[in-house]
Amino acid sequence: MGGILTQADVQRLITSPSSDVRAATAIKVSQAFNTVGLSDKERDLAKQILRVMAKDAEAMVRGALASHLKASSELPRDVAIALARDIESVSLPVLEFSKVLSDADLIEIVRTASAEKQQAVAQRETVSSELANALIDHSKNAAVVAALMRNQGADLGEAEYKKALDKHGEDIGVTNAVLGRGQLPITIAERLVNMASERLRDFLVDQRDLSSEMAADLVIQARERATVSLLPSGMNSTDVVELVKQLRDNRRLTPSLILRTLCTGDIAFFEASLAVLSNTAIVNARLLIHDEGRLGLKTIYAHTSLPQNLYPAFRVAFDVAREADYDGGDEDRRRFAAKVIERILTQFEDLAAEDLDYLLSKLNQLAA
Repeated sequence: MGGILTQADVQRLITSPSSDVRAATAIKVSQAFNTVGLSDKERDLAKQILRVMAKDAEAMVRGALASHLKASSELPRDVAIALARDIESVSLPVLEFSKVLSDADLIEIVRTASAEKQQAVAQRETVSSELANALIDHSKNAAVVAALMRNQGADLGEAEYKKALDKHGEDIGVTNAVLGRGQLPITIAERLVNMASERLRDFLVDQRDLSSEMAADLVIQARERATVSLLPSGMNSTDVVELVKQLRDNRRLTPSLILRTLCTGDIAFFEASLAVLSNTAIVNARLLIHDEGRLGLKTIYAHTSLPQNLYPAFRVAFDVAREADYDGGDEDRRRFAAKVIERILTQFEDLAAEDLDYLLSKLNQLAA
């Protein structure tokens, strides 16, 4: 082929008993195949030789072929599939780099592939949503899913994150990889906060000799503070409602969390919480909550599971939230919370506290 591959090379490929010789020939054929100047006849001949080498008995020969043609756009699809289905030492470069393989090809392979092969697919330059789902569905190895989560070229959304955490949420490699992606849906971020909180509770009980009750109290406070910090200003109302439903379904939508968010100026979370807890459409819930006659908030609150003797605290916090000039900045949030706490404390003269955690614990005691 144009002086690059001679007939003698082809003859050695077919007749040489030495796998080293055949492997060297495989490299030469691969280099020739990647040459731009091949005629159609030469390329057809090269393809036939590739098909012969792809069936060679020695993995060394097939591996030489795979490593040198892994990124070739001219590699015949049947050869690419044969190499991709081969043993790991042959298949991994093709699975990770070949553009010849379609999503359908790769999905079919990952359904029954080893973890090593699945991980090679997970590390491809781009991974479609369909392929990502196949990897999560068919992988029993958390390292595969962690590799997929680390891949910034993977098309991942809330559904994929949820599925990955459902299946491998106990694996720190997976959760760290999800965290590393950044700009996560709020429901996924909240779930990760809860996972970290559970690990913290176990650590406090096991390593710090705290009672389960004390550890739980500390963790709940930390988790709720972290959850509040996740809530950006101007958050889409649909996302807020979905977050609240997730919290409710997992028994994390506590009175203290709702009051905590309201004490930091987040009216949207308060609206969504009352809507979900009272099974009221968010639009109707807002009309009741913002009723100037003050009966609307009391009415919808009465239809929730929130403690009735905490209503005055919620009423005060909501009134301050509507009155205050709140821009959502960190300093403004602290200033606002201090103002709300001061106003709430006037409703409960037996309390004396400076911080929100203390106030919330006392309010919860009153509610109990």
